Parts: sequence; C-alpha cells; structure tokens
Amino acid sequence: MDAPSPLAADGAQNLLSRLRNIGIIAHIDAGKTTFSERILYYSEVIHRMGEVHEGAATMDFMPEEQERGITIASACITCPWLDCSINLVDTPGHVDFTVEVERCLRVLDAAVGIFCAVSGVEPQSETVWRQADGFGIPRLAVINKMDRPGADFAAVVRSIRERLGGNPLPLTIPLGEGEKFQAVLDLVRQEKLLFAAGTRGKSVIRQAFSAEEADLAAPGREALMDALTLEDDQLLELYLKGAEIAPELLDAALRKAVLAGRIVPVFAASALRNIGVQPVLDAVCRYLPSPLDRPPAKTRRADTTEEVLIPPSVQARTCALVFKVVFSAGRKIHFLRLYSGRLREGGTLTNAATAKVEHAARLYRLRADRRESLEEAFAGDIVAVQGLKEAKTGDTLLSPGPPLLLESLRSWRPVISLAFEPKNSAEGEKLDQALQAFCAEDPTLLVETNEATGQRLVSGMGELHLEVLADRMRREWGVAPRIGNPQVLCRETIAAPAENTGEFDRNLGDVPHYGHVELRVTPRERGAGTRAAFAPGAAEPPEWPSALAEAALRGVRDACCSGPAGFEVEDTDILITRLRRKANGLCTVPGLHMAAQQALRQALEKAGNLILEPVMRVDIVVPEAFLGAVIALLGARSARVEEIGDQSGQKQVRAVAPMRGLFGFATALRSVSQGRAGLMMQFLRFDSV
Repeated sequence: MDAPSPLAADGAQNLLSRLRNIGIIAHIDAGKTTFSERILYYSEVIHRMGEVHEGAATMDFMPEEQERGITIASACITCPWLDCSINLVDTPGHVDFTVEVERCLRVLDAAVGIFCAVSGVEPQSETVWRQADGFGIPRLAVINKMDRPGADFAAVVRSIRERLGGNPLPLTIPLGEGEKFQAVLDLVRQEKLLFAAGTRGKSVIRQAFSAEEADLAAPGREALMDALTLEDDQLLELYLKGAEIAPELLDAALRKAVLAGRIVPVFAASALRNIGVQPVLDAVCRYLPSPLDRPPAKTRRADTTEEVLIPPSVQARTCALVFKVVFSAGRKIHFLRLYSGRLREGGTLTNAATAKVEHAARLYRLRADRRESLEEAFAGDIVAVQGLKEAKTGDTLLSPGPPLLLESLRSWRPVISLAFEPKNSAEGEKLDQALQAFCAEDPTLLVETNEATGQRLVSGMGELHLEVLADRMRREWGVAPRIGNPQVLCRETIAAPAENTGEFDRNLGDVPHYGHVELRVTPRERGAGTRAAFAPGAAEPPEWPSALAEAALRGVRDACCSGPAGFEVEDTDILITRLRRKANGLCTVPGLHMAAQQALRQALEKAGNLILEPVMRVDIVVPEAFLGAVIALLGARSARVEEIGDQSGQKQVRAVAPMRGLFGFATALRSVSQGRAGLMMQFLRFDSV
C-alpha cells in the first residue's frame, strides 16, 4: 500500500484528533436508544425522531428489536457535533447480549453510561460499567428520566459512587424533579439551559442564574471547583485569589481528569421530554478522548510472542481488528476498528491468524442499517468491509510485515441449549446454512449435530438469546424447525485427588506407536478453571522434544472436553509427572497423545466426579405488597435469597438459583406480581447444587 503524502497524513491526523468513538451503555430500559435518537436528531443525521415504544427508533432497526422494544444488536452511526465527528454505538442492555456490549467496548475509546433517575444503578448497569473498567475507557454518566415520579438525582449520584466505585462529578443538575423537571443548571458556565418544546428541544436557550437558581447551584459549583483545583495549579491560584475563571480553563482541567479516569462527569436529562441532551454532546467533544489520546494498541508477534505497541498514526503500518460479523442480503459484512495506518477500497490485508490474504472489495461508513460508501479509512476509524472471505470475530488484519496479533475478544461459555429438528432433509440443509451464518455473527452460539436423531443442539447465553435466534431464523431464512425444551449445559469436576498411568502400544497401519504418561489430578476452587502442566523435569529437552511434550498436553486437553459424565471438565489441576519411552527408545506423537487421554480419563474416574450446573444471579425489584409471593416463588425454584433491600420505595431482592429452576420464571413472576416486578438474571458461575 502506497504511503500517504505528508500533507494528506497531516490532514488525516488532524481529523483523528477530532474523532470520538463512544458507546452508549446501560441497564435495559434506562433509555439508551431514546437518548441516541435525540443525538441523531439534534446533530441533523435524521430529520424525524423515532420512538422505541412505536418501533420506529433508527438504531433499533431489526424487526425483533422493534417488536420487543429492546436493543439486541449493537448499531453504529456517525454524526457531527461542534467540530468533531462522533462514531456512536448503541449497545444492548439485556444480560443475554452482554457479549455484544463487550466486543463493542473492546474497540471504543469512551462510553456514556445512562442511568434511570428512579431505579439508579441496576444489575446490568454494574455489569457494563465493570466491562468498561476492564478496558480502562473514560466515561460520562447521564441520569435520565428526571421527569418520572420518584426521580432522585442526588441518590443516583451516591449510588454511582458507592456501587460502581466511580468519582461522579455533576456538571449539570436538574431544576426540579419528577413532574416539576423543566431545565438543567450548567455548573461550568453558570447558566440555566431551557430546551424549547416547540422545536422538540432542538433550540437551547441560555439564561443567567436567578438568585434562587444560584443558591441551588452553589453546592454543586463548590464541589466542581474543589475537584478541579486539584488538577490544575493555575486554576487553584486563580480560585484562591477569587479571580474570574473562564469556562475554557475548567474545560481543560475536566478533560485532563476525565482522560485519567479520576472523574466521571454527570448530567441530568430526560431524553423522552427532549431536555438535557445537548450538554452531553458538548461534553463528549470537550472531555472524552480521541484515538490519539488513548494508549497505543498492544500486539504480540505471532512468531516470537514479543510485545509490540501500535501508535494511532496514519503513517504507521495498517493494523485492524475484526470485532463483529453480520450477514446482510446474503453477504458477509465485517466491522473493523483501524488502530493504525489506512485502508483503501479494493485494498488487501493479511489475516495474522491464518496468514491468508483478504480483499477489502467495498468499504463503508456505518449508518445503523444503512451504509455509505467510502474510498479510504484511516487510523481510529470504525468501518464496515465487504469482500473478506474467511476473517472471523477477533482476527487481526495487517498490511505486509511481521505477523502481529491484537488481543482477541474474551470467549463466553453458553449456559442453555435448545434442540432444533428440521422437518425434512431439504429444510435440514437450509437450517445448517442459517446456523452457520448465525454462529459467524455471534461467537456465543455453539451448534452440535446429533447424526442419529438429526437434531441440532444450539447453545446460547439465555432463553431470550435463543428465542431471538429462532425468530430471526423464521424471518430471515424461512426456516421453522421443531424446537425442543430448553436444556441446561452442565460441567463436571473431581471430588478428590487421584493419580493414574496411561500406556499406548499399538501399530496403526504398519507403523508402531508408543506412549507412556503418568499424571495426577487435584480439585481447584470454583471458577478457577482447568490447568494442565508438566512437573519439573518431566519433559525436559533434549530428551523430550517440544513436539512430543505438546502431544501429551494436547491429549490431556482433548480428554477434558468430555469427562466421565460426558461434560466438559472444570476446576481441575492436571500435572503430568512422567513421560516414558519403550526399551528400544520408541515414543511417538500419536502414542503420547493417546496415552495422555487414557491416563486422564481413568484418573478422573478414580477421583469421583461432581456435576456443576450454571448458577444465576437473580435481581428482582417489586412492590412490598408482593414481596412474600416473590420469595415463595424463589423458594419453589430452589433459589437462595441473599439480600433484601429498599430501592426507590420498592423492595429489591437479590438471590442465586440453579438455572434449571428458572425456565419460565419470568412468566411466573409476572403472574404473582400482577406484572409489576422487574427481573434481571445473570450467569454467576458453575457450581454443584
């Protein structure tokens, strides 16, 4: 790929400094999509606001999203504001689609967390906030739905501090709460902001504080100055002198603190009533990072494992991560984040994982369900590419040079499965094509085929996850297979330590093979995972070349896929204590592989097995009048109540329960609470029940 001219490179770097890649994250029903719709309307990307409850939101374009009124797949759209270009990603709030949030946060530079002014920090709010913590990305917080009865701005700010461990700092506060909410007070510029109802909030009227409003804003302004004078000595000096402080100085100090993760700016809003959205957009441009403000991307060389840092420069080698794959009109579309370099339409890239060359036939800017053709994309961009044949989610794509691997996406283990059975062989072929496409899109889906029954066992993250899959299959592929009852995916572990020896001595064809493996298995604590290793001196070179040692380890790992009960082995330490050759020196790769499998299977049987079921965290918010019925329902489902608290005048029940007891639980909960209970279920761990 030709190097860009210095002038073009300077221009691209300047554009890069004005780029913001942000995600909207929150608990389900906090108002993410409604808020995103206002952003698009005020930035003039759309000229008519669609509402979630009408099934007309721009970002919820899938029929399944419009019918359910929830976000299922993340949607990306580019919009302008001030002098910046914002790549906005609206992410799902339902726990079944948590992986969709995580793979988006992996490639974003910042996030905006939306919180309900009544419910505050909810279970999925915590999950997505912790995911953002894991990626170290700066955030803003918006306390939405300030117009709802029971709204409490101060309580939600406290909740962010106490439950999320953040350092929230309000930059706008509400003027009135609940039905009295009418405007916000800007603590940085000391102005009241009114949003003209006649323009659907598009016109912002700025007014100086009245005496009463100044008194209301004074504690917040003082807290703001206390926080920012710690960031800037010049600001501290001016403040101590009592001098007038320009808002631009406060903006600079805020940006410094936000980029360092020391402050989370907080804003009051009601997206549905079109109040308070524009100050958040201003803050995205003023305080959140461009790709240039983020640390260089970390890669490792595939051939040496050496760590290599990739700076966000258009003049550097092209390096991109595939973070999502979708099928549109039968064609595969790959979503890429470019970390460095540039990519032209028609250009080629090498897949670092497979060393195969991929051709980027078409390049697009994302517009939710529509795409806008691009000639060229630069470092920092998030784009869609058509024409890549074999690239998968998590793959690294590079221009020519040494193979480098970006950190891939975390793997998620499914916890529930459904049996899909086609009516005939023709439908079976179409079903397999559909499942192959869905698995390429969604790395949390797994499919196994039972050749005897013809059933396809499809595993996913929850009931809703698989319900949506079945709906999409009927709608997009015209396939309506018979669907069996949900089944829980279990794991197994060992009850006690054990040792065993495996020996393989056989001719395969005319070739003799031999292997002898001795090993020991020990149980680990829950959630620790399974670990396989050699004891010191057990496989030292040159007596044991790496190919032979790796064969033994591979045999152990293969045997872990199916223990004595037929489930994947969890939470077990496997130590290979000795490898042996035959008297004549014979020892082969297949021999050691088979001997290791044999040794482990027999050791697991000796150790005794425990079945581990998926255990779920259950959070319920319910009026006190129905508390007794909810606790009785939980008891009938083998749940253990851990905590009962108060939340905004309602009772919050936190429990843990085996997943097998939670099939149909949402329907039963609606019945006993007359539809007034809120429910969130989240996978916690595999454990014996």
